[in-house]
Parts: sequence; structure tokens; C-alpha cells
Amino acid sequence: MMKDILCLIPAKGCSTRLPRKNLLKLGNRTLIEHAIDKAKNVRTFSTICVSTEDVEIRDVSISAGAEVPFIRPEYLSNDPSTIVDVVLHAINFYKHNQHKDFKYVCVLLPTSPFVEIKDINGALTVFEQSHTKALLSVTATEYPPFNSWSISTSKNGDEVLSPCFPDSPYRYTKSTECPLTYRSNGAILILEVASLIENHGYHGLPITPFVMPQERSLDIDTVYEYNLAEFMYQQRIKEKGANL
Repeated sequence: MMKDILCLIPAKGCSTRLPRKNLLKLGNRTLIEHAIDKAKNVRTFSTICVSTEDVEIRDVSISAGAEVPFIRPEYLSNDPSTIVDVVLHAINFYKHNQHKDFKYVCVLLPTSPFVEIKDINGALTVFEQSHTKALLSVTATEYPPFNSWSISTSKNGDEVLSPCFPDSPYRYTKSTECPLTYRSNGAILILEVASLIENHGYHGLPITPFVMPQERSLDIDTVYEYNLAEFMYQQRIKEKGANL
């Protein structure tokens, strides 16, 4: 079994498209509380840390049972900072301030509320059995990109459609006949810390996929997606007779 795993839950307060989304509620729990509750039920994690620049999110996270040993610098909550920058900041904090070294880090995003404990455990098992240094949860794309269109302006000033991938043999093929493609669903990211530090990222590494169904792959970033999540949440309560 993997040991020395930091579970990092990034939860900034200054989200742009959906302000303070990590404090929105599904049922009687905020998104950040749902994420912490699930992390606490994964026995593998040695530490559960919330990285935030927001005092209210910090207080809610501590009450829910997570560590918030630092207030994230503001620049890490704004573009062009990335999730890699946030992870490296947390790792360096623990190393230099608490003398803790983690071999692995598992990132869970509160905005993926339908990821289940079995998904997290399953991803950890797949990663442990793989020979790669990174794992990313994905789901099948609703529509393959091969036959997608872009809009450009012609010499006459008209808007016209052009194939995004004009050299693709599937540019005029029905979506159902295109090869299956996948997108990141924003739910789970697992990394070997040494490789992350050495490469200052993971995109250049071989990445193991962990495929999740679309019904557990909603990533909340807009009002529409939050409204959809509320509907899905209530439907699941009706089906299962209990909160998630």
C-alpha cells in the first residue's frame, strides 16, 4: 500500500466565473466540506490539507477536519498561476516548516462533487499498479474534436465555418463514427512528488488514465453547472434515500 500521501484540496475564494463557488452548498454541506468528508474516508492519506487564500474557506475546512497550516499567497489564486504552482507551494511549506516529506500527492477538487470514495480508492490502486509517475481522471468526451468547426471572418467580412482540423480524416465524419477521445474531468490527480519537482509539472510525463463515467464527472465552474449539480444531487437523494 502506498504511504506518505498528501491529499491536497485547492479551494480559492476568488473564483472568477462563479464567485466563491467552493462555499456553495449541495444539501446542507458546502462543496469544500463534501470534498473533505470523502478524503477523510480514504485511509491511505497521511495528511489532508486545504490550500486557500480565503479566511472563511479556511475556517470551514478546519471545522470539517482538514489541516489549513498556511494561507495561500494571493498570487497563487490568480492567473497565470497553475495547479502545479499550488501543489509545489504546499509541498515546500510542509518540507521547510513542518519537516514533512511526502512521496506522493493526490489532488481533489471540491468542484467535482460527484466523485465517489470508490473512485479515489480505485485511482490510487491503478496508480500504485502502474509504472508511471502521474495519474489523471478523465471521462469520454461528449463530442470528439476531430469534426469540430471554428468561426473565422472571410475577406468579405462574413463569418464562415472552417474545420478545426482540416487534415483530419474524420473532419466530415459523424461523431458516433469517430475514435473515442477523453477529457480531464477535474476530479483526481495523483503525482509522485520527486518527479513533479524535477519536471516542475506533469504534462511531460507519461500519465496513467483513470476513466470515470460522465455522471460522476461534472466539474462546477458556472451557474448552469451548479444548477445542474443541485438537480443531480436531489435526484440521487431520491434514488439512494440519503445524502451523498
